[in-house]
Amino acid sequence: MFERFTLDARAVVTGAQEQARELGHSRIGTEHLLLALLATDCGAAAVLRGAGVDRAAVRDAVVRHVGDRTTESAATAERDAEDAAALKAIGIDLEAVRAAIEENFGAGSLRLPRPAPKKRGLFGKQYFTTSGHIPFSARNKKVLELSLREALRLKHKFIAPEHIMLGMIREGQGLAMLVLAERAVDIERLRAELTRSLEVRSVS
Repeated sequence: MFERFTLDARAVVTGAQEQARELGHSRIGTEHLLLALLATDCGAAAVLRGAGVDRAAVRDAVVRHVGDRTTESAATAERDAEDAAALKAIGIDLEAVRAAIEENFGAGSLRLPRPAPKKRGLFGKQYFTTSGHIPFSARNKKVLELSLREALRLKHKFIAPEHIMLGMIREGQGLAMLVLAERAVDIERLRAELTRSLEVRSVS
C-alpha cells in the first residue's frame, strides 16, 4: 500500500513518528498524524488551516489531553543542575565523583534504565517513552487503511495527504477528531474541501 503514497503523504506518515518522539509519546496516534499534516506544505494542510485549524493550537490541545514528556525531561535536567551546584558549594564535585566511579566500575556504570512514568494516557494505556521505534496505534493503522479506501472510492491511483485526512474523518474517533470537535470544525465542510482539493490535483 505504501507505494501508492505521494511524497507528501509519505512525509506525513514519517513525520507523525517525529511528532510522537518530540512529545515523548510511546505510540503514534491520530493526533500525531494531524500534527504532521499541519507541519507540511500540502493541500490538506491548507484546507485545515482554512477551517481554522493551526498546528500550535492542535499541539497545545494534545499536550493538555495527554501531556508532554519533553517538559518533564527539561525539569529533571534543571533539578540535576541545581543538585550539582548545591553539592559543589559544600566541596563535592559531582563530575569528579562520577569520573572516579566510572574509572573503577566502567563507563556508563552510573546509568540506570529509566522507568517509564506511571502517568496513563487518554485511553488508559502507557503514553510515554524515552527512545526507540514508536509503533502506530491500532486506530492509526485503521486510518491509513481507510485512506486507501478513500482513494479507491474517488477512483484515484495515489494516496495523498487529503486521503489520509479523509481516512481520519471516516474512522471518526481518536484524539485528532476530538481536537477538531473542540475547535468546532465543520467536519462535513472539511470533507468537501478535502475532496475539492483532490479534484484540483487530479486535473492539474
